[in-house]
Amino acid sequence: MNVLFASGGIAEFLIDKKFSAELAFAVAALIHAVLIIHFFAVAPLFYIWLERKVAGRIQDRLGPTRVGGQFGWLQTLADGIKLIQKEDLCPQAADRMLFRLSPYLVFVASFAAFIVLPWSDGWIAQNLDVGVFFMFAVMSLEVIGVILAGYSSGSKWALFGGMREAAQVVSYEIPMAVCALVPITVLGTLNMSEIGRAQTGLLSNWMVFHDPFCFIAFFVYFTVATASVKRAPFDLAEAESELVAGFHTEYSGIRWSYFFMAEYGSMFAVSGIATALFLGGWNTGLGIEEAILGGLKGWGADFPVQGFVVGDYIVRLFGCVVFITKGCLLVFVQMWVRWTLPRLRIDQVMMACLKYLLPISCFLFLGVTIWPLAVYQFTGKTSFVGSEPLGNKRMEAEPRPSAPQVPKSSADSAPAGRSTPEERS
Repeated sequence: MNVLFASGGIAEFLIDKKFSAELAFAVAALIHAVLIIHFFAVAPLFYIWLERKVAGRIQDRLGPTRVGGQFGWLQTLADGIKLIQKEDLCPQAADRMLFRLSPYLVFVASFAAFIVLPWSDGWIAQNLDVGVFFMFAVMSLEVIGVILAGYSSGSKWALFGGMREAAQVVSYEIPMAVCALVPITVLGTLNMSEIGRAQTGLLSNWMVFHDPFCFIAFFVYFTVATASVKRAPFDLAEAESELVAGFHTEYSGIRWSYFFMAEYGSMFAVSGIATALFLGGWNTGLGIEEAILGGLKGWGADFPVQGFVVGDYIVRLFGCVVFITKGCLLVFVQMWVRWTLPRLRIDQVMMACLKYLLPISCFLFLGVTIWPLAVYQFTGKTSFVGSEPLGNKRMEAEPRPSAPQVPKSSADSAPAGRSTPEERS
């Protein structure tokens, strides 16, 4: 993939410039990490401000209005400076090493999920063939930091909050993964970039409109994803009505802020998965990519440096803006839900997962496997709308390799009635 800022693109570019392979891949990994960490760090600044504004409007008040002008743009930055200056406390009864390590485990688990997000066509840090599996795997590691934070605090209230949060997160990861399997079963791939390319074109190509099971799976996924990132009405560990904040009750200062950075980062991560799997990824669904930006492809080749095509990067930048906008809209919906619905009890949260959402997700997974067979019996196609599954496209595009020709033995090639040299000997 000879695309700068793509998986391996920077390394290939540097190797062409006579860099050693080891140095080229090290520099590429550093650049990718810096690009992602900047978004991971800046996005929570905007989301915290947005949540205050959303909460204020829903509750018929203004929200931040003083720091940073009329709209309070710098309120979150002021809070961050305040947290940096606050004293970093550690309880006397705490396990100091685990207590200080836990926020970083939560932070890294949430950050690592961004590595396989397809920001645009070709713009991805690591283009893994098992990208969806990797993303769910690393996000599930966040629960380790939650448990250690509650255990190491030396407080029974923090321990109770950590166990309650761990039970919730682990339970809701199961239906979330099953719902993600619904569009993956249709497309036949776990590669995030290929999933996005399969939804190129109009809205009918988006997986959310592919069949009734994918349509319902999107809403079920969004519900369980909201619970898996500990958002209301499922935020049991840090309820405002309680006197403790769950597993991070004993934390203060910058370590406390790491938990919230990880939470808002995970909100965009699960929204990015929903965007890639169900909502077309970086595609607008209106066909304007080819109609308006199609002429830019290939324009400005080798300017300002060789291998850098300006027109292609404008198209990819537009796709990146579309992807981030979709993810931010889903994050906005999560905030909207938080300040609209009442909080559930722990028994209601677990019952909703195990008694309703998990069976529903399994039913959707079973239904989407049977759906192509049922549709094919009536229409001769595997779908009413959209394109054929990605697996079918591959089979049509790539001719099936012919069976290797086994050389005939001398006995088989000898004419009838004549003996072979082996027989004569």
